[in-house]
Amino acid sequence: MIHKSSVIDKKAKISDKVKIGPFCYVGPNVELADEVELVSNVHIEGYTKIGKGTKIFPFASIGTQPQDLKYKNEKNSLSIGENNLIREYVTINPGTDGGGSKTIIGSNCLFMISAHIAHDCKIGNNVIIANNVPLGGHVTIEDNVVIGGNSAVQQFTRIGRLAMIGGMTGVLKDVTPFGLSIGNRNYLQGINLIGLRRKKYDNKKIMDLDKAYKEIFSSENLHENLIKINGEYKDNELVTEVIKFIEKDKKRPICSFQK
Repeated sequence: MIHKSSVIDKKAKISDKVKIGPFCYVGPNVELADEVELVSNVHIEGYTKIGKGTKIFPFASIGTQPQDLKYKNEKNSLSIGENNLIREYVTINPGTDGGGSKTIIGSNCLFMISAHIAHDCKIGNNVIIANNVPLGGHVTIEDNVVIGGNSAVQQFTRIGRLAMIGGMTGVLKDVTPFGLSIGNRNYLQGINLIGLRRKKYDNKKIMDLDKAYKEIFSSENLHENLIKINGEYKDNELVTEVIKFIEKDKKRPICSFQK
């Protein structure tokens, strides 16, 4: 069902099961899968694909030109997965040549009012980004991350799986998987205990992860600390994930405990 007041380019690939409310615009290179719903006043353009069951609320702007002065109208794209909720005034930009030309968003995410997803971001599944949170370009957010309201994430930052960012936090440093990060300029407070328990991880593994966190971040020399615990937690996949995240190539320092 498409409201008569909406403007849908004839070249757009629109499923017969899409619902488009009044005063929407859908550009020629847009693809909308089954059961996508545009409530009203939604603008979608560019090479944008939106997966099944995603619902977009009024005044969202999807696929418009990246906010990057280096962008020179090169071809780019935006891919959004299934069953996402994109609330009012959310803006999502496609990629640039400097970041692979793709912005990619997974499935089952919630982007609350006035969130901004910049060019070349990579966002996993089951991510919650609360009100008024901007992500800079090239940000990577892994599965099951929660970012509290009025926070801001600097470009090229990584946030690991099941991490939690407290409200009003300035994220300038990478946050390791399962970390709880807060502060005017983010620091590590500990592990995301509530999130781990909700995912029903074994208590012994959670306790060992907490112990490993304290050892890994016992000093500023993280790599020396990793050498010290080498093999101690080899049977704990949570700790292994944290270690791999730290050892991976990065552009930002790793967020640690406040001294």
